[in-house]
Order: sequence, then structure tokens, then C-alpha cells
Amino acid sequence: MEPMQSTKKIGSKIAEARKKATISQAQLAGHLFISSQAVGKWERGESMPDIITLNRLAEILGVDLNYFSENFQSPAPEIIHGEPLVKQPAESGSYRIPSEKHPESKREEKLSWDMSRGNWVDADFSGLKNLHEKFSSSNMQRCKFIGSDLSGLLLKGNHVDSCDFSRSDISSSHIQRTLLNKNIFKDCLLKKAEFSRSQLNICDFSGANFTGTKFSESYLYGCDLTGVDFTGMVVKSGGFTGVVVKTGDLEKNTIVDAVWNRASFIDSQIADLVFTGTLDECYFENCAFTRVTFRNATLINTFFKNNKNLKRIRFIDCQADRMTFEFLKQGKADVKGITLVTPKGGNE
Repeated sequence: MEPMQSTKKIGSKIAEARKKATISQAQLAGHLFISSQAVGKWERGESMPDIITLNRLAEILGVDLNYFSENFQSPAPEIIHGEPLVKQPAESGSYRIPSEKHPESKREEKLSWDMSRGNWVDADFSGLKNLHEKFSSSNMQRCKFIGSDLSGLLLKGNHVDSCDFSRSDISSSHIQRTLLNKNIFKDCLLKKAEFSRSQLNICDFSGANFTGTKFSESYLYGCDLTGVDFTGMVVKSGGFTGVVVKTGDLEKNTIVDAVWNRASFIDSQIADLVFTGTLDECYFENCAFTRVTFRNATLINTFFKNNKNLKRIRFIDCQADRMTFEFLKQGKADVKGITLVTPKGGNE
């Protein structure tokens, strides 16, 4: 009976902290990428989260990890919510952070917002600046961040749905364990951003700059990647896929006018995509290809190693240099749709 009692005690503590944080079971489940039924089972004492999930729960609910300990007897600590979105002193109308070195300095200091652990719906934050790392464990739905400076941002455990980030600077940001669903990132700067264990579903990235961006254990599904600059991008242990379409209907998954210089795909699943344009010094290693087509594409110095199902890739009106051609042929690819070219562009 003792294990069951411990499970029930932890379950009641989860429920107590969740209610004090004014988070529903469904919202908590969204943060953790699990079902609301699983949260219900925890709170009823029918099952118990593992230690990694308990750490995540403590972070979301604003409690110390020791709060879930069976021997922790004091009442649940007060939930520490994020700072208000706008701090307004009586006269100034804005919040100024004083300089520690020069407390009486009159020079303008940067604002610093804390929007962590919030639920934001139908809000217009266009032009927002100086957010930096303070945006974790939040739910955002149908919000606008058009033309915002979100560089260096930390999105950790967020659920972002149907928001508009057009023309925003999201460079050098870290997106961890986050679900991005049906968002607009048109013409965004995402240089050197890092996506880790995240999902990007049906997002519009047309015209975005992914130079030097890294995707680790992350999955892109059904995204619009028209005109995206993928120079130096790395996709590792993740997925890069389009939507499933009827046989022969390739237009929905065609990536048009993209820049692929030095893009790398390692240990990844690539499916339902049509590559066009020039792929220069790209790298495919230990990848699995499903319903992938290269059409009117030029492949130069592109490396294929230990990939699965290369013979299922369709090449339509493509060109490749001798080295790339040999990599594909050694991998059992069907190279009938490829014409050999010299490095200067002349046919061999």
C-alpha cells in the first residue's frame, strides 16, 4: 500500500500546485506534450511521472522540486508568476531598470519584460523588444509579434499556435521542447537559432533566413519554405517533411527558390518533399528518404553516405557534377534523370 499512498500524495500535490497556478489539466498537458488524460491519472494517483517530468512540472508550476517529496510537510509554496507585462510607475508610463554602476545615471536603460508562464490569446505585441530569455512555459494563441526583436530568445516548453512573427528578428534564439503550430514567420531572421526537441507544424517560413540554424531532434512538417536561405543549416536526428499528397501531386511540397549552400542532414527522416534549385556542398548522411523528388535541381559537391532508400528518390531533369553522381550511383539511386555537368557548367 505504501507505494500507492506515495503516488496519491504526489498526485494531490500536482493538482494543488496546478490549481494555484490557474492552469487547466489540458494546458499543463500541452506544456508537456502529453494527453490531458495522463495528467488526470497523475492527480488521481493512478500513475506517477518520472523524475525528468517532475523537474519539468516544478518549472512550469513554479515550485521547488522538493515540493513533490513525500516528506515535504509544509503547505504548497506560493506560486511565483512572471512579472506583469507592463510596469507603469505613476508618472513615467514605463519601467526603467537603474544602472548598478551608475544608479543616478540619466541615460536610457533597456526595458526587460518577463512573459514566462503566461497564457496569451489574441494579443498584439508587434514591435516588442528586449524580451531575451523571459518567455518560457507559456501558451500563445493568435498573437502578433510583427517586426519584433526577439533575438537571443529562450522558448522552453512553449505551445505557440496561429501567431504571426512576420519580419521579426529571432536570431541566436534557443527553442527547446516547444510546439510551433500554424504560425507565420515570413521574412524572419532565424540566423544561428537552435531548435531542440521541438515540433514545427504547418508554419509559413517563406523568405526566412535560416543561415547557420541547427535542428536537433526536431521535426518540421508541412511548412512553407519558399525562398528560404538554408546556408549552413544542420538537421540532426529529426524530420524534414511535407504533407502527404495524392500520387503525382508534387506542387504542395515543392521548395521553390531556396538556397541550400552547405546544408546538412544527419540521421534524419526526409519525406514528401520536392527539392529544386542548386544544392551546393550539401551533406546527407544516415538519412531515410520517403517520396522525395529532385526536380530541375543542380547538385554540386553534394555528399550522400549510408542513406536508406536512395533508389526511391526521383530525379527529374536534374544535373550533377561527377563526384555527386558517383555518390548517388554507389548508393543505388536511380540516376537516369540526371545529366552530368562539369564544375563550370558545361555538359560532359
